[in-house]
Amino acid sequence: MSLTGFSTVPEVLSYLNDSSTKLYFDKKIDYSIEQITPYLNHTCLRIKNPTKSIPFYTDILGFHLIETKKFPQWKFDLYFLSLNKDITADDVFSTDGILELTHNYGTEDDESYEINTGNDESKGRGFGHICLTTFDIEALEAKLISQGVEFKKKLADGRQKDICFIYDPDRYWIELVCYGNRPNHESENEPLITKSIGNQFNHTMIRVKNPVKSLSFYINVLGMSLLEFKHHPNANFTVYFLAYLQVRNGEKLPRRAREGILELTHNWGTENDADFAYHNGNTEPQGYGHTCVTFCDAAKVCARIEDVYGDKINWAPKWNKGGMKNIAFIQDADGYKIEIVNQKGI
Repeated sequence: MSLTGFSTVPEVLSYLNDSSTKLYFDKKIDYSIEQITPYLNHTCLRIKNPTKSIPFYTDILGFHLIETKKFPQWKFDLYFLSLNKDITADDVFSTDGILELTHNYGTEDDESYEINTGNDESKGRGFGHICLTTFDIEALEAKLISQGVEFKKKLADGRQKDICFIYDPDRYWIELVCYGNRPNHESENEPLITKSIGNQFNHTMIRVKNPVKSLSFYINVLGMSLLEFKHHPNANFTVYFLAYLQVRNGEKLPRRAREGILELTHNWGTENDADFAYHNGNTEPQGYGHTCVTFCDAAKVCARIEDVYGDKINWAPKWNKGGMKNIAFIQDADGYKIEIVNQKGI
């Protein structure tokens, strides 16, 4: 079923919680025993050449390279970055807003190798973009233009004048959105932000086939909360924003001024096409890797999910069953991977 007939979050949640609604992920995992709030910790993107990608994210976009993990036995390296300059290697799994860039050895020397950005129909669409939010979008756009960054969309282009898109070295899309002095903040039910809190790695967008199935997975299986959604009838799609509810100074953070958000984009009608499927980024040609959720006790979380759902959940691999220990990967309704690890790390 489409959710286009609903206009508020309580309406959607009521529908998902109605016993008459046929949900594939119909049992809600109890996360109340978690002593620490989970984090949507990081998003993993494969890159072709780290000597191009790392300077782009650090020198151009202002990320801080926190840690590099090398795995020569498996021929890949992981680079962990954050816009928060206070994050250290000890904190990398106990926060949100982390970007993980994965480099498989040798791709930088292969002229024929191309990343699947998730936005090319010929390679398979699925992953859409990552999004950075900023206090002054005009100033950021001007800075990036002066640095020679390639734009997919500038502020003046198209109908939406408050967002722009740029390309990274692998041509992944990066959305840029303003959180400061928003004139329509009241209609958005958010406080007016008059002071910069720095740039934020706000969200990761993936396309989903069936919003009912996907929302029930992220809410019931992984314990996330639906923050808001917006229908776009002129373009026949809806976007849903989910997150773990973090509090700063006793207040919930406005959606555009925080990190650790997942955006699900539903193009209307895909749920009715039995043969339709999105590319999850991990079959060839590869690109997007996964998102990661970190828990206080990830082993217990995985065991609880298995107890409740059994074979209805796909794992790739289950906890401690892969080459790397103290880690698991679960797959959502569209086959996208979500890494599950402890907040104290691997």
